[in-house]
Amino acid sequence: MRRLPTALLAAALAVALAACGGGQIRGASSSQNTPADTGSGASSAGSASSTDSAATGSNTFVYSYHLNVVTDWDPATSYSNEVIAMENIYESLTKYDPTSKKVLPGLATKWAETDSGKTWTFTLRPNVTFHTGRAMDSSAAKAAIERTIKLKGGPAYIWDPVATIDTPAPDQLVFHLKYPAPLDLIASSDYAAYIYDTQAAGSGDLTAWFNKGQDAGTGPYTVDSWTKGADVELRLKAYDKYWGGWQSGNYREVEFRVTPQVTTAWQLLQRGDVDFVDRLNPQLFQQAKGDKSVQTTETSSFQNLLALYNTASGPLKDPNVRKAVTDAIDLKGLISALKGADVAASGIVPEGLLGYTSGLDISQNLDEAKKLLQAAGYGPGGKNLTLTLTYAQGDDDQQLFVTLLTSALSELNVTLQATPMQWSAQWDQAKSTDVAKRQDIFVMYWYPDYADAYSWFANVFHSADPAYFNLTYLDDKKVDGEIDAIPQLTATNKDQAQQTYATLNKTLVQDLTVTAPLFVQKYQRALAGKVQGYVDNPAYPNVVFVHDLTRG
Repeated sequence: MRRLPTALLAAALAVALAACGGGQIRGASSSQNTPADTGSGASSAGSASSTDSAATGSNTFVYSYHLNVVTDWDPATSYSNEVIAMENIYESLTKYDPTSKKVLPGLATKWAETDSGKTWTFTLRPNVTFHTGRAMDSSAAKAAIERTIKLKGGPAYIWDPVATIDTPAPDQLVFHLKYPAPLDLIASSDYAAYIYDTQAAGSGDLTAWFNKGQDAGTGPYTVDSWTKGADVELRLKAYDKYWGGWQSGNYREVEFRVTPQVTTAWQLLQRGDVDFVDRLNPQLFQQAKGDKSVQTTETSSFQNLLALYNTASGPLKDPNVRKAVTDAIDLKGLISALKGADVAASGIVPEGLLGYTSGLDISQNLDEAKKLLQAAGYGPGGKNLTLTLTYAQGDDDQQLFVTLLTSALSELNVTLQATPMQWSAQWDQAKSTDVAKRQDIFVMYWYPDYADAYSWFANVFHSADPAYFNLTYLDDKKVDGEIDAIPQLTATNKDQAQQTYATLNKTLVQDLTVTAPLFVQKYQRALAGKVQGYVDNPAYPNVVFVHDLTRG
């Protein structure tokens, strides 16, 4: 095993020290993507700027986020950054607690499974209303879930086990499944599990109604104003009839302020202009830990960074070349340079979830990489190999990985052409029907839609035509069959499900080498000292449940 020369590693460390903390989230949320051009409607009037802030109001909680917040207002298809707002506006039947690893009540107060996990009966909470004023009952909940299934948006796959839904009573919601599945856990998903008023637009188009910046949830907050592209992009206000009630210390308003530069966000927090910063770089986080005017939290997450290899075209179609790239990755150097902000991944599934498999972490071996490349006609003394890589623009953790990999590959006569891109452009290129336009290596974050590993395998590694998130372009029927079996195994035989996950991890990371799992993020947050009650829940990435907080 050989590490980078000291000078090269020092240069990479310098990049890290100058960096402005990563923290982008998965797929459609992995870079500074621009919101859809949906305009602003009746609830989005007015304009906001960096000086037009409600931060001075004691009843306002101000969230400093490094990206634009809203890309899709429709709760059926939302699959991006807006989760940080949506989870304060909408609610689902259940909620996941990572500490106890149990599913807790949400809009459902209790539930029971029968027929060996193929029938689930949820009892709904009484006296709940949508922000439209309409009562939330079993018929309304059924209509929301059936609309989400019908639209087939990115996250709608979570409801794939559902065959039919019955409503025998206003407070009874009965699911009949095609096969046994853990529906209580599925219903806690941070996407596609929202219950909303499908009649909010009347006879109009509901998607268009939502995308004017309007909502129809049951949560503690409702949209007050939305100004696309502004520094203060979104404001929420209290829904007075919220079933959970209000205490005198609750925040009555929530403001989402877009602050791309982490140093600026830190300054705003110190000045008292914002209450929460989602991620600091390692140096600022250490500074924050020593500042008595602020609080810091550090929590393990379910969010990891993957390097996905193009198995269908280009030089990485050769598995030996893919293995050589993995052998060139200096993961220890990367984790050291990140100074505690991330931990090395072992396999595809982060620790804490069913499916985590130890012993699959990556070790650099440049001598083995050289042999593999030379056997393929490349490497020192052979043909120069050029590889293309795309990654999220503005993410410094990814930039550091690219810097280290570029240096290591250059010693092997491999040129890495790495391009930072906004998510929409990166994703469009990867999904191109012209295979010549696709990248060789695609770098992105992923986290689960609910607290289960299935999301990685169903979305990223299962075959699909056309390509969506499966950006290794793997088409392996054996792998597909093992993935398809997981939901039922999770419900009926967890030990066998764990074994299937372990097999898939080894197959994808070591045997087929279609991906290099790099690191799992730690959530390092900073918040105002006056905020009380904050608990980070990695099952809902970057979400602050503001109604749970009180002002000190």
